[in-house]
Amino acid sequence: MANTLKVTLVKSPIGAVPKHKKTIEAMGLRKMNKTVELPDNDATRGMIKQVSYMVKVEEA
Repeated sequence: MANTLKVTLVKSPIGAVPKHKKTIEAMGLRKMNKTVELPDNDATRGMIKQVSYMVKVEEA
């Protein structure tokens, strides 16, 4: 099975840069403290790097 990352939204995107809000939504994070599992690939890593100040990442 491919490696996955557990991404949790820990800071509200209210007041964030509009592009970062869309990135958070594209990751499937809609509410605070919601966790999603995403594939560990370059695209996902780039999204996480962009919004790293709003999310917590763990290896699953």
